[in-house]
Amino acid sequence: MTSEAPENGDETATTTEISPSLLRDVQADLEESLLGGPRRYTRAEIADFAGVSLERADRLWVSMGFAVDTDPDGVMFTEGDAAALRTIASLVDQGIISPEREVAAARALGQSMSRLAEWQVSLISTHIVDQLAGSAGSDEQAIREQVRELTAEILPAVESLQAYVWRRHIASTTGRNVGNPGEEVASRKLVVGFADIVGYTSLTRQLGARELSDLLERFESASTSVIGRHQGWVVKTVGDEVMFAVESPADAAEIALQLREQVLPDETDPELRVGLAMGPVLVRFGDLYGSVVNTAARLTGSARPGTVLIDEALAHELADAPGYYLKQLRPRRVRGIRRLEQFVLRRDRDA
Repeated sequence: MTSEAPENGDETATTTEISPSLLRDVQADLEESLLGGPRRYTRAEIADFAGVSLERADRLWVSMGFAVDTDPDGVMFTEGDAAALRTIASLVDQGIISPEREVAAARALGQSMSRLAEWQVSLISTHIVDQLAGSAGSDEQAIREQVRELTAEILPAVESLQAYVWRRHIASTTGRNVGNPGEEVASRKLVVGFADIVGYTSLTRQLGARELSDLLERFESASTSVIGRHQGWVVKTVGDEVMFAVESPADAAEIALQLREQVLPDETDPELRVGLAMGPVLVRFGDLYGSVVNTAARLTGSARPGTVLIDEALAHELADAPGYYLKQLRPRRVRGIRRLEQFVLRRDRDA
């Protein structure tokens, strides 16, 4: 386990060297702690213990984002893996997840947890490295014991916080979906929006890794705050862009304008552009699909730096709303949309 020196050499980092053999032992200790025991079972055995076919077990395992050992005699599974497969099977048996949606549900869960795990491992590893600073002279057993103690201290806290945030999101999402179909796939009328950083590609060539990370952190933190304060929710963030949704047209307008005003406000910061479109969207495992999503994305791409563009449906809803000014622009022809009606959204004082 080694902490790397900063890229630009402007800070001093303490490095703790751990031999490759010790690193393998530490990783094995962590894996056993996380999975509740050592690897004991082959693919066929785990499928048998879980009460599912080998083909179904492999399909679910891969859908969750894990590799499958091509060696049929490879020992790669634990008791916890069998319990997880049994849980998924029981959700299908009880009718909570339909059989045809089983793989999609496993994939959605795996993709969400994979991103979360990347962040958590980075956080935990940094903490462990900091705690091990100066331990390079200790014997390997002492270092392994220290890592085990740190892990036993950190993981329950992280797991408890993760469970709480998950339950809080369940409560919030349930509130938004009262009266809507309880399917994995449903159609809802929403305002969909995108906000992206203008000139991001050139920025990646100009900024160092630390500066770029700080910029993205400020962008994501501020945009999430603005969206949440006005009853919206973040669908996903991809690098320089955040995708969000909201039910109320007035809330959507306020989110868009506050994103422009409050996110990356410094003079040296790049500008944002925002696009909004309203209509029926396909809601599938937390993501949104359909022509409204495509329209919002095209409007964002067409918007000038520092402006908000909205579609005709949302403009109609906001036409009599106090405090806003709408200016209709000439329709544009963009890929996938023959005639894109577009309106600039501003506050009255900006007109």
